[in-house]
Formats: sequence, C-alpha cells, structure tokens
Amino acid sequence: MIFRQITHDDLGCASYLIGDDKAGVAAVVDPRFDIDDYLELARYLHVRIEHILETHNHADHLSGHGRLAAATGATIHIHRDAAPDYQHEPIDDGWELQLGSVKVKALHTPGHRPEHTAFALSDSRRGDDAWAVLTGDTLFVGDIARPDLAVETREGARGIFHSLHDKLLSLRPETEVWPGHLGGSLCGGPGMDMKVSSTIGFERRHNDVLAIDDETQFVDQVTAGLPPQPPNFERVVALNRGPLVTAGPQLLPLAPLQVERARQDGALLVDVRTPYQFDDAHVRGAVCIPIVEAGFGTKLAWVGDHDQDIVLIGRDDADAAHAAGLASAIGLRNIGGFLHGGMTAWRSEDKPVESIERIDVDGLHQRRNEVQILDVREQSEWDEVRIPGSIHMPYHDIHDIPSELENGRPVAVICASGRRSVVAASLLQRLGRKDVIHVVEGGVGTWEKKGYEAKRAT
Repeated sequence: MIFRQITHDDLGCASYLIGDDKAGVAAVVDPRFDIDDYLELARYLHVRIEHILETHNHADHLSGHGRLAAATGATIHIHRDAAPDYQHEPIDDGWELQLGSVKVKALHTPGHRPEHTAFALSDSRRGDDAWAVLTGDTLFVGDIARPDLAVETREGARGIFHSLHDKLLSLRPETEVWPGHLGGSLCGGPGMDMKVSSTIGFERRHNDVLAIDDETQFVDQVTAGLPPQPPNFERVVALNRGPLVTAGPQLLPLAPLQVERARQDGALLVDVRTPYQFDDAHVRGAVCIPIVEAGFGTKLAWVGDHDQDIVLIGRDDADAAHAAGLASAIGLRNIGGFLHGGMTAWRSEDKPVESIERIDVDGLHQRRNEVQILDVREQSEWDEVRIPGSIHMPYHDIHDIPSELENGRPVAVICASGRRSVVAASLLQRLGRKDVIHVVEGGVGTWEKKGYEAKRAT
C-alpha cells in the first residue's frame, strides 16, 4: 500500500497520495495548487494517478484538482452537494473506490460544509477494517473544524456534532486520523496541533470538545468566540467550484521606475524580506509580509485585495517567485509583477527608502511613558491578557489609522512574537503615520513573563 502525506506548511494544509504499487494505481486527496510533489512521487513509485478526491470545496486555498486532472487525465470525485461547474463524478455516502488492494469508502460528514466527506481507508492485505480515516476539515489533531463558512453557524455546529458522533467516533479506537489541516490553518481553532496525525481513541481521550455528548452544549461551545472568518473565503470557494484552474498568474519583472509608477497607480507593494531587513530600509508605501515565516499566504489574504494589483519585493528574483507561488495557493491571481533584482536594484538606482524603528520588550518598558502601545493580536488574545493602557486593533483590521491614537506620541506596535506587529507597523506607515515603532523579539506574553504590569481576564 502507498500512503504519503504532503503538507503545505505556509497554509497548514495536508493532502494525500494513496494507492497500490503492485496494481500501479493511485489517487490524490485534496491536492494543493502546486502539483509537482504528486507527479514526482507517482513517477518514483511507478503508479498512475487515476483519481482525485476532494473532501469539500475549500475556502482557504486554491485546489490543484484542475492542474492535476490536466496533467494526468484523472477523474475528479466530490460529493454531489458540492455542485461544481467542472466535469466530475459525484459521490454519495458509502461510495467506494478500489485501488488494487486499497479500498476507499466515503463517509459524508457535513457541518464544516454541506458536501464535506471523509474517506476511510482499508487494505485487504491487512484486513477488512478501516485502519485510517482522512478526516478533511471535520476532525483535526486536538480540535475540530469551524462551523461558520457555508451555513448558519449553529446549523453548521449541529452538523459537525452528528458527523463526529454518528460517523467518525464510531470507528475503532486504533483507527489513524489524518486531517486536512495542521496547526496554523484558519479552518480550525486554537487547539489544532502541529502533529501530523492521531488516532480516534487518542482524540476521544484528549480532544476536549469530543467529550461533550450533549448537542446543545456542544453547539454553544464551538460557536463561542470563533476567530475571524478567512478573508475572501467566498471568492476562494467560487474558484474551487468553478471552471478548472490550470495556470497561475504570469509573473512580470519590473524596473524600479515601473514599481514606483505601479505604487502611484494604487498597487499594493508587498515586501517579502525579513522584518529586520524591512525595518532597516524599504520602498516607500510597502507592506512587510515575510516569506521566511509561516502564514505568509494568510497574512497576504488579509491585507491584499483581489481587485488591487500586487507587486512583490524581495531580496532577489527567487524571493519574488517563491512569494508568487504562495499567493497563487490562496487564489490571489492579481500579481502585477515583481521588482527585478530585488532591493539591490532599488538601492543601486539611489531610490528613496523609508525605515521603521524597532525596540525589544525591555526597551518598550523603559519608554512606556513616552509612547502609546497598539496591540494587534486577535480579540481572544487581548481578552486573555493585555498591557494596561494599550489600544487594541487586530492587524488585519487596520484600514485607517485608529482614531484612539494621539498625534505627537510615537506608536509602539506589539503582538505575541513580532510577526504580526511588523505587518501592522508597515500598514500604519503606509497610511501616513511616520512615528511607528516595531516591537521585536517577543510580545505581550514576554512582557508579562518579565514581571511587567499586565492585566489578565478574571
């Protein structure tokens, strides 16, 4: 039997190549947009990819089913409730697919989306019972899926409750759980683990929400304090349901003068270098979203706009190409080009640059009385612990300069680690606030651990 998990670490997505090497046949479940890994594995293992299985219409990333079908001629299978606008074979609860000795059985598990389907795997060489289940976006390691991306929130939660208790939790305790997302994905909650798999029995014992047997109590808990919905998720779903997408955006090299003109015409300049490189010198009006840290695609989805050209700026052309690939994965197809030669080309033409001051948590404490603190973490983080007197606005909600900020006092931007604060600081500077300070090497948690005054929820 062939079983391989392929992850997209930036988005926290997991896909799977399954099959039988002796029969020479394989299927891919929930393919990502970059399909090279599947094709290389198939060649290496001497199997043909004949089937593509989708657990649902994805809301956070662009599926690679169109590209993979074009490259292999494989048939796409998805639950009939998905109602896509591409050629496919609709499946129902109980549908089975034979891949040599490997049997795939569809388990309709609505809730996250009405069409959601998990796939139980068995291997006749080892026995008839399912040894693993690909749970998609219903059951994760340490958490469950969010219920608010397709139907009314409480209705979605009720659907997930029955999908879990009537379908997935009825499997044998030793059944392996292989989810569609790992920690960091917007499709789950804060309990999601970076661990790549689990078992039904382990999740029953240690996944707190699974211990709730009362449906009303379950619904109340999973709908309380949901994080913000993924940006543009409806548009991403439309792309995944629509005609097959087989090509990414064309990446055009731009000279410094063209980049400057693009900015003047309203393009969003996205600097993908490290936060420190950005702080030291960057193109005026650029927003910093580093590719060296997880979550580039998610942050870009929050900050970018499908109707606004995006121009990428890196250390070099390779940085830009990498960033463009990550942008394609979230369905952003409006990449207007990249700064050819990176920041070196910009500096070699003696073009003007801006910078952002940075301090660590100790430095912030020393200057506490002369600066105003803007906390850009999520609401749940702010509710748990905060610096007294600080102002709160999640980084992805900064579309204008917050009215609470005074003029004449520098603004120190803080998060939990410095990853989101650099995005927020660059957004404020782009909006015209020039006295911005980027807090690095820690955040609010570091502040509290050092014994500085913090306010916790009671």
